[in-house]
Amino acid sequence: MKNTSVLFVCLGNICRSPTAHGIFQKMVDDQQLQHVISVDSAGTSGWHIDEPPDARTSAAAARRGYNLSELRGRQVTREDFENFDYILAMDHDNLQDLQDLQALKPQDYTGYLGLFLSFGTQTEYDVVPDPYHGGARGFELVLDLVEDACEGLLRQLKQNA
Repeated sequence: MKNTSVLFVCLGNICRSPTAHGIFQKMVDDQQLQHVISVDSAGTSGWHIDEPPDARTSAAAARRGYNLSELRGRQVTREDFENFDYILAMDHDNLQDLQDLQALKPQDYTGYLGLFLSFGTQTEYDVVPDPYHGGARGFELVLDLVEDACEGLLRQLKQNA
């Protein structure tokens, strides 16, 4: 399998993208692929730089066996377009923000820039809804959607190897 790098992106990098980061990292680790797949997350905004994931996000993830405690918020940089093979947006706004960052995105970027849920099998949602202003069910829904898409992404990476 060739070396592959994956970046998950949401707005603030405290709910959806760290959830995807933590879940995908655990899947990569469980299959002992950490030597060929690197994982990170970032936000399109700089609101939560160096902050841990939202406490509700971490608690919901922990109930399913995912540890997000080491993760810290950061903002997307130009180097991300140079260093990541897959840059996966959680929703259309984040994808548009990434596409609008023409000053950051090199013209010769050959990686995949698209919506994260395109790798999943469920068909009800095309984006990961932001749970920040909602209740506990929103965080559970995020976990359901992210687990499904992470499984599909890992399956595709292994097939492409």
